[in-house]
Amino acid sequence: MDPAFLVDGMLGNLNRWLRICGFETRYLQSAPDEELIELASEGGLTLLTRDRTLFMKAQRAGLRAFLVGGSGDAEELASVARRFGLELASRISRCTSCGASLNPAGREEVRELIPEGSFRVYDEFWVCGKCRKVYWRGSHWKNILETVSEASRIAGRESGPEQDL
Repeated sequence: MDPAFLVDGMLGNLNRWLRICGFETRYLQSAPDEELIELASEGGLTLLTRDRTLFMKAQRAGLRAFLVGGSGDAEELASVARRFGLELASRISRCTSCGASLNPAGREEVRELIPEGSFRVYDEFWVCGKCRKVYWRGSHWKNILETVSEASRIAGRESGPEQDL
């Protein structure tokens, strides 16, 4: 079973990348250390942070915590993947905004929710079951695949541009 993470406010981009790779994360942009520790403890979540003080507090509280290393999206993602033995792949399974599951959606279902140009060009869509954000493999998809592939390479887990659904 994959670990579930609590990502502190210093790692908002990492939160997004972990969700892109299909991992369960909770993200609080601004919360005191005590609240983060309490949430991690109650939810059985592994705390990810760059804050050494928070990391030490979490360890003293007996929590699973990891001090994320690297600079840039790929290096941070690789740091977590290496530490937890994660297989990285670009999945369309979790909302990058709220972390809820994505569900396949028909074209007509999303017509009013997306730009007309995207509606004309793309055939596959996914909708967040919670916040209703719509996803599709747009022009940004190539960059997503490249970043995840680079993180896999850095982590020592070579992978191709997977597209699990």
